Amino acid sequence: MEIKMLLIISVSAILVSNFVLHRFLGLCPYIGVSRQLDSAVGMGMAVVFVMSIASAVTWVVYRYFLEPTPVNLLARWLHVNPPDLTFLRTIAFILIIASLVQFVEMVIQKTSPGLYRSLGIYLPLITTNCAVLGVSILNIDQDYNFLQSLTNGFMSGIGFTLALVLMAGLREKLELANVPRAMRGAPIAFIMAGCMALAFLGFAGLKIG
Repeated sequence: MEIKMLLIISVSAILVSNFVLHRFLGLCPYIGVSRQLDSAVGMGMAVVFVMSIASAVTWVVYRYFLEPTPVNLLARWLHVNPPDLTFLRTIAFILIIASLVQFVEMVIQKTSPGLYRSLGIYLPLITTNCAVLGVSILNIDQDYNFLQSLTNGFMSGIGFTLALVLMAGLREKLELANVPRAMRGAPIAFIMAGCMALAFLGFAGLKIG
């Protein structure tokens, strides 16, 4: 039963409820970094890592520090009744995501300076990428357990990468096409994004099992 649930979460995160093409979150890096395939893959891998780790860490922080439950560690350490700190959820999650992005940025800068330069401002913008924050909040709202949250975070990152890579491939092809001058750049990119979103609507209602 757990494996079936994880499969449902995976297919939903990648195809049915894709964060970019269905929920329309994370559009800034989606449009900004999809000019070249190499940059798209690099950004996608960074988002997969951040989404996965953020999903795991935010779940633990919420369940064991913010939520007023018997397993609240703050209550045990301070020997008080479990405090209700759920109102701090958003700011706590943003701080966790910002720390992870800073770590990823330093690693990429050290290991791949070329990729670091090509990603530019969009790499630190993962901190404000609403898709990363969205998946962390969605895990809590859907009442996922730890494994389900980790799976949803990882697969949502894969779905984001898929959309990014597909868009980059299409935009590289468009560079060779005879696009009217008024439509070059962002206009044709937004039109292609809309067409991709319509295509992914075909997965709506997909049932597993």
